[in-house]
Amino acid sequence: MANLDYDYIIIGAGAAGLMLAEAMGKDKYFSDMSILLLDKDSKNTNDRTWCFWEKGKGKFDDILYKSWGHISFKAQDFSKSYDIGPYSYKMVRGIDFYSDYLKRIKDCANITFIQEGVEDVKENPEKVIVSTPSNTYTCRKVFDSRFDYTLTNSSSKYPVLQQHFVGWVIKTKTPIFDVDKATYMDFSIPQKGNTRFMYVLPYEENVALVEYTLFSENVLPKQEYEAAIQNYIKEHLNCEPFEILEKEQGNIPMTCFDFTQNNTQRIFHIGTGGGWAKPSTGYTFMSTSKKVPQLVSLLKSETEFKGLKAKKRFWFYDLLFLDVLHSNNAIGHQIFTNLFQSRQPQLIFKFLDEETNLWEEIYYILGCPKMPFLKAFFKRLF
Repeated sequence: MANLDYDYIIIGAGAAGLMLAEAMGKDKYFSDMSILLLDKDSKNTNDRTWCFWEKGKGKFDDILYKSWGHISFKAQDFSKSYDIGPYSYKMVRGIDFYSDYLKRIKDCANITFIQEGVEDVKENPEKVIVSTPSNTYTCRKVFDSRFDYTLTNSSSKYPVLQQHFVGWVIKTKTPIFDVDKATYMDFSIPQKGNTRFMYVLPYEENVALVEYTLFSENVLPKQEYEAAIQNYIKEHLNCEPFEILEKEQGNIPMTCFDFTQNNTQRIFHIGTGGGWAKPSTGYTFMSTSKKVPQLVSLLKSETEFKGLKAKKRFWFYDLLFLDVLHSNNAIGHQIFTNLFQSRQPQLIFKFLDEETNLWEEIYYILGCPKMPFLKAFFKRLF
C-alpha cells in the first residue's frame, strides 16, 4: 500500500516546488524525513521559459538554453543598444529545468514525486490533509505554489496589475537576427492606453522568440496578442514569410499584496503564490532561487514562522511604481524610456536585484518622470 503520511508535502513541481524539493533532498537535516511532491502534470513538455540577468557564471549555467551579452531598448523616438557586461541576460527552458531537477530529486530516497492534481488542502491542530482525485495525504507542513488572483483582488489597499503575454518562436527564411543581442523592450508599437512592448530573444540568426507583453489590469482576447505579433513581424522585422515553431503564453501578478497573510503555521505559500515574484517586473526565477535557501534555513532552525522578511524600502519602491501604472497605465513607456535614456542597464539591473545602496537608488529614481511618482508618494504618505 502506498504511503499516505509524510513529514512535508510540496504542491506544484514548477520552479519553486522543484528548487525547494532539491534543496531539502540534498540537505542531511531532512534525510530522515519523508517529502511528497505533487503535480497534475508529468513535467515533460516545454511549457514555459524563464529569463534573468546575472553576473558571470551561475548555478543554472549547465542548463542554459541561450544567453545574450547585449540588449537593445526602443521607443517611438529613441533607440539604443547596450553592452550589459559584466551581466548576461540568460534563458532557461522549462523542459530543461524540469528534466534536470527531477533527475536530482530522483536520487533522493526520501522524496516521492506523484503526478496528481490537488483538489483541497485542510488544516487541523495536528496535521494538514491534502486531497487529490485518487488519494488523501497527511503531513506536518505543506508548501503550496498554486496561485489564485481572487486572493489579491480581495484587497483594495494594493493595486494589482498583470504581466500578460503571448509569444511565438519563429523561423525566418533569411538570417535577420543578431544572436548576441536581445530586444529587451520595444515600445515603438501602439500603446492603446496601456504599457505594451515587444520582446525579442534570438536563438539563431533565423530563429527567435517574439513576444507581445502588457503591464495592465486586464488581459486581452488571444487573437489581439497574435495580431500584434503578426504585425510586428511584418512591419518591424520585415521578415515575411516565416514559420511558427512554438507558441507560449503566460500571466504573472504584479502586486505588493502581503501574501504571507495567507500562510499559517502548517501551510506556507511559495513561488508566485507566495509573493516571490518581483512586484515591479514579474521576474520570479532568480528571486525564487534566493528565497529557497532562506526558507530551508528557517525550517532547520525549527522556529515558528509565517513569512520571509522583505526589504521594506524596495517593497515601497515597487508599490509606488505600481501605483503610478495603476492610475495611468499609458505612462509605462515614458518611465522606461527616461530610464534607458539617462541610466545604464547595469544600474537598472542592480536596482531591480535590490542590491543598490541608498545613493544609487536616489540616482536611479531621479531618472524617472518626477511628477507621477511624487503624486503617488504623497498619496501613500497621507
